[in-house]
This record gives sequence, C-alpha cells and structure tokens, in this order.
Amino acid sequence: MGSREEKTPPHPPLGKGGQEGGRQAMATRDAYGAALLELGKKREDVVVLDADLSGSTKTAKFAKAFPERFFNIGISEQDLVGTAGGLSLAGKVPFASTFAIFETGRAWEQIRQSICYSKLNVKLVATHSGITVGEDGASHQALMDVALMRVLPDMTVIVPSDGVETAQVIQSIADYYGPVYVRLGRAKVPVVMPGDYRFQIGRAHSFHIGKDANIIAAGFMVSVSLDAQKILKSQGLDVGVVNMSTIKPLDGEAVLAAARASRLIVTAEEHSVIGGLGSAVCEFLSEQHPVTVRRVGVLDTFGRSGKPEELLALYGLTAEEIVKTVKTSL
Repeated sequence: MGSREEKTPPHPPLGKGGQEGGRQAMATRDAYGAALLELGKKREDVVVLDADLSGSTKTAKFAKAFPERFFNIGISEQDLVGTAGGLSLAGKVPFASTFAIFETGRAWEQIRQSICYSKLNVKLVATHSGITVGEDGASHQALMDVALMRVLPDMTVIVPSDGVETAQVIQSIADYYGPVYVRLGRAKVPVVMPGDYRFQIGRAHSFHIGKDANIIAAGFMVSVSLDAQKILKSQGLDVGVVNMSTIKPLDGEAVLAAARASRLIVTAEEHSVIGGLGSAVCEFLSEQHPVTVRRVGVLDTFGRSGKPEELLALYGLTAEEIVKTVKTSL
C-alpha cells in the first residue's frame, strides 16, 4: 500500500437499512474492486492504473491477481491520465483510479487535452467522492467533480447508486468505446436496485412515477430519496423516485416523463447544486418542458471535516430535508 492510503477507520453503513431483497450494504468502491477483478479474468486487454492509493480505491485486488497489467504511477495524477491515454492508443482498455478530488482536479487539463480532445478509450473511475469521505475534510471532499467532467465534450459521466449497479457499470463501460468518468464513494451504502435491474449507459431507472412530485437522484441520494418517498407516502403524497445514474448523456425521456406526470421535480445529489445533476435537469427542462424544480445538494460552499452522517445532516442531504423541500414547494 502507498503512503497516501486513508487514515481514518471505516464508518458504519449509511442509511436506515431496508436493503433490496435483504442484500447487505456495500461501498461502491468495494464493488468496483470485485468487478475489476472479474473483468480482468475475462479480458486480457484490460489494464489498471492507480496513483499510490490502490488499497483505498480497491484496485489492489486486480494488482495482486494481474501484476503485469497493473501500474502504480505514484503521486502523479497528470502522469496517471497521460499514461492511461498512451495505453489506450496501444489497444488496451485502461481503468485509471484515484480519489475523485485528485483525478478531476489535478489532472483536469490532461483529461481535457489528452483524453477527451482525442476521444481516447480511457475509463476514469474515482473513489472517495462527496462529503461522505468524512474526517479527511474539505480538501479531500470532491463536490464539483461531476461539473468538471460533465462540461467536457465526449465525456460520459456515471454515478452509480449502489454496489449492484456499480458492478454492472464497470462491465458496461469496458464494452463501450470512449472516455468515461465513474464517481464512487468510500462509505457502505444500502443496496437499492432490484434484482432484475440491468444498467444501460444513458438510461435512468424509475422506481415509481408520482402524480404530486418526482425526485430525480443519483448516487447515495437514491437511497435517501427512497426513504423520503416512504415518509411522503405515509402523509398522503404520491411521489416518485428516478435513479439518474448516467448524468451525461442525460435520459431526457425519463426526465420528461417525470415532469409531465407531476407538478414538481426535486433533484438530489451528494454534490454542489451548481453544475451537477440538478443543473443538468434544470437546463433540459427549461428548454423542453418548464416546470418547478428544487435542488437538494450542497450549496455554494466547501465541505467540512466530520463523520459522514453528521455531515449529511449538516448539509441537508437527508430524507427529512427532501420531505421538507417537497412539501414546502407543493
């Protein structure tokens, strides 16, 4: 393990439980490590790169099984991206991983110039996104990474809701040609996707379309939104939940279906309300079907150091805040 590995111990699973089909909570980064290992067994063209964080990003599993196809670039994120680009030109399918704040921040110019401008087949899979990183604090909490990646031409941006979806995402992007950014988290989160779910790039999953309001969420906030839906249902409101795991390209059909069915759209994300899912939905609906939209996310501010559950409450990324937003807006 490198010297940069996370120092704080793992926290209890986030959320209130109620995992789909009784399946246990898992971190999306853990699902990534397992999926990468299985992918490596099937495809010899898959290579993995890391920036001295393989224990934390869970790429260490791949490194142990396939040392000749694993490259620890060290504390050099720009080189990580550039080397991944070179490997793609050699016919490999590179998965390049580090913390989200480093991958999208320190290497943004290389991603723009070397990967997206040339439309290279590089998979950027970043872990430790959002405020649920916890005690590592504001400097390590990526709250603008989706915005940074979403603005780049030809970049596909995916934020899986749980471990089950993450595993399917990794397989899908390996088969897809082009630049992809996948945003994963550190903490264990509830499994919410149904057993028969099949991920497709650019396609949302609607748990239910409500007549009063619909919540469009991504990542861990899908679980939180489902909890909010239960509360609202008990109070007589018909509210739907849509998992918009692909932020770019946005599933416009799913957004339109939710907007046409109800009076209100609420977006929910563990990201700044500027430039992420909420912005994408607002931009789309303003041109296609104007309707009231309220955004639940981190306001124009940085994160802070603290336990994930405390930070989620502090920044209003809770079921109670979504319930309040829906009721006051209606």
